[in-house]
Amino acid sequence: MLAVGNRAPAFSLVSDTGSTIALKDLKGRRVVLYFYPKDDTSGCTTEACEFRDHWKEVEKKGAVVLGVSPDPLASHIKFKQKYRLPFPLLSDPDHAVADAYGAWGPKSMYGRTYQGIRRSTFVIGEDGKILQIFRNVKPKGHAAQVLEALEAGPDSSP
Repeated sequence: MLAVGNRAPAFSLVSDTGSTIALKDLKGRRVVLYFYPKDDTSGCTTEACEFRDHWKEVEKKGAVVLGVSPDPLASHIKFKQKYRLPFPLLSDPDHAVADAYGAWGPKSMYGRTYQGIRRSTFVIGEDGKILQIFRNVKPKGHAAQVLEALEAGPDSSP
């Protein structure tokens, strides 16, 4: 299980624009890497739209927002256009990156257990180390929590 202070697992994923985004290419910037279950569902839309609404403030803090789900690129493109999301959505179809971050695992709904994305956010520092971890995220109000963490700096805890 990852902890604050650990080196963030490397990743390289295709974004909704068709370009590949790798963590190593973002060195020198803080990264808000958030994992969400599915495009265009109520909770995921709430979370994405809140990140959209706080995006300029997050950018002023020198950070970039990246959303990750197992959805295919076509789904990401529609979701991004529908809600005018200004940040990249990354496709992790085999959930390898989600697994590396501990954001993939058993979930339960209506008495059925299955494997899926556990809504999580990781704030990664300029040096590639994890500054903050948010697990079991509640979508409403989460972007404001992340912004507070970015404002507080690397020594704060959620």
